[in-house]
Amino acid sequence: MTLKRPRNPMPDDIAARLDAANLRAAYAARPPYQRNDYLGWIARAKRPETREKRLAQMLEELSGGTRYMKMRWSPKT
Repeated sequence: MTLKRPRNPMPDDIAARLDAANLRAAYAARPPYQRNDYLGWIARAKRPETREKRLAQMLEELSGGTRYMKMRWSPKT
């Protein structure tokens, strides 16, 4: 049995922030589940302040390249 999560669309403002920070390639290099989790997590924020905080965390983690949802992560080579 395979469980599938709903796919979360990329909002235009998040795409613009990824482009502005030159992190589109870092985002694309992450596994599909991480990309989807980030977008869903940001979308589920109820307050604009929470959404911004989550977006900032995603950008910081993509910039550093070694974190995912505050957990240690390393790309497979």
